[in-house]
Amino acid sequence: MTTVYDFELPKGFVDQQGIVHKRGKMRLATAGDEIAATRDPRVLSNPSYLTIVVLAAVITELEGLDAVVPSTVERFFTADLAFLQDMYQRINNVEPPTMRAVCPDCGKIFEVPINFTREG
Repeated sequence: MTTVYDFELPKGFVDQQGIVHKRGKMRLATAGDEIAATRDPRVLSNPSYLTIVVLAAVITELEGLDAVVPSTVERFFTADLAFLQDMYQRINNVEPPTMRAVCPDCGKIFEVPINFTREG
């Protein structure tokens, strides 16, 4: 089972010396990563900061940097942030669960997403 994935940022992170860092590694997220992120004071005061904290936890390497911390992720270009959010969702299979359903009129079998978070 693969738990760490290589990536290359579309734009690249530019550090304080002007060096561009593009290649890195992201690991699969754990329940603990997401729980810890929801308890972070920055997330409690601004829920949209959740993405920053979670990505900082799961990006294990960015070429030439000692560590990736939330302040690093804050400085990513929006194209790179979108790329990493998409990668996070893809590698962690963040898709709603589905169930098989049968149309009572025509008998056709199809998949229906199960929504545990809201009505409808």
